[in-house]
Amino acid sequence: MIKSTKYNTIFYYLSSLSFILGMMLVIPLIVAFFYQDGSKIYQAFYYSIIISFAAGIILKLPTDKEDTYIDLTTAMLLCALGWILVSILGALPFIIGVDKSFIDAVFEAVSGFTTTGITVFTGLEFMPRSILFWRSLIQLLGGLGILTFFLLVSTRAKGETWQLFSAESHKINVSRPVPNVFKTVKILWSIYLGFMLSQTLILIILGLSPFDALTHSFTTLSTGGFSSYDASIAHFANNNYSNYILIEYVITFFMFLGGVNFLLHFRLFQKDFESIKNNSEFRTMVKIILYSSLFLAVVIITLETAPGISVEEIFRRTIFQVTSILTTTGFATKDINSAFFPAAARQIFLAFMLIGGSVGSTSGGIKIMRLNILRALFKREVKKIYLPNHAVLPVTVDKKIIRKDEINKLTGIFTFWLVLIVIGGVITSIFSHLDGWQAYSGMFSAMGNIGPFFFSVEEMANISPVIKTTYIIGMLAGRLEILPVIILFSKKAWQN
Repeated sequence: MIKSTKYNTIFYYLSSLSFILGMMLVIPLIVAFFYQDGSKIYQAFYYSIIISFAAGIILKLPTDKEDTYIDLTTAMLLCALGWILVSILGALPFIIGVDKSFIDAVFEAVSGFTTTGITVFTGLEFMPRSILFWRSLIQLLGGLGILTFFLLVSTRAKGETWQLFSAESHKINVSRPVPNVFKTVKILWSIYLGFMLSQTLILIILGLSPFDALTHSFTTLSTGGFSSYDASIAHFANNNYSNYILIEYVITFFMFLGGVNFLLHFRLFQKDFESIKNNSEFRTMVKIILYSSLFLAVVIITLETAPGISVEEIFRRTIFQVTSILTTTGFATKDINSAFFPAAARQIFLAFMLIGGSVGSTSGGIKIMRLNILRALFKREVKKIYLPNHAVLPVTVDKKIIRKDEINKLTGIFTFWLVLIVIGGVITSIFSHLDGWQAYSGMFSAMGNIGPFFFSVEEMANISPVIKTTYIIGMLAGRLEILPVIILFSKKAWQN
């Protein structure tokens, strides 16, 4: 038995996660049989399931389920290690089934579980359906956080199980709709899956196959952006789907829902419209999408970068791409590197990669709420110039005072976020032939868990393993909001 309570707890819950992932792998195996993907694919999922269960057994053997305790440090270590573990195990079908290299397979799995959506796979249309299904499923699982599954098996933990959720929850303050953590998770996942099923049914009605409707719904609500086609959502227009315009609007709407705080969705179902109306983050998000979409549409029309295209189509493509990037989904109806989007659009998109969606959503990025706090902090510093020194000027957002420790945490995260982007951009420039603009876009995409970047997927697929490893770290740091990844390298964090 492991004598250290911390190590015992980590091993115990990592083993549980391995078992859960093994069970999840049964689903694409069933899909493989349904679509008759062949013996090699069957074996890929068989072996992946066996290895996942074996890892769970090996991790669990030396543990004592009664000697578990979860504090914040342990929760952060679990989050970081859990993401690494599921990414390695989740990469096995790509390695065994479609002969991808270890680094490419892990990259794709990390991109999936963190809902980043950067892909190093090309020729998606020719891949086995079960492999494509697995790519989409890992984004669905990663959307609200794979580690929320821990909460379903952590009833024996003697500490605060909520720490597991809060350590990876993308929130300024941990908040929940009901006091009981398990009921909270149930509510959030019910909303999440309810939206997903609704989108699936609508897309089927609009002419998508059940497979395409389901897999794209997986990756819309999770704001992940993996598609079954190299052309992403543009595939449906390119192949003359009769309702492709409605399909694009529907996906735009559900991307928006994925980028909104899920606690607001809960308030909506409670008919608490006042909470939504008074939420500055929600109002800011709506304004950003509408105003920037209108602005970019006007710029595109004025500069005539889309000759012969109707005003409606310009607006549709623009609002789709603005929503896709701000919510960090990463779907595309038009390549952001194309002449359709002028330089001003690409600059705005780069800013949106940094901003991201709402706290408590499946989006990546810094989050709009944090920008609102920074804006309030800046306003306070301006007021200090002309107000008396003894004036008390708290930082407030939505009439709530933001604690000093939360402001310190925010500034620390924001600073390290920018530092990692700079480091990643420099590394990309050193180990590739990309220019500075392209190099930084890659790390912006990785850190913001967004997907699109200012060079081609083929270039990304063939880029140096050093850069891919850098982006893997960036994707994990962005999804876990840096601190859990930093904690991994702290000696004190590993001491009991």
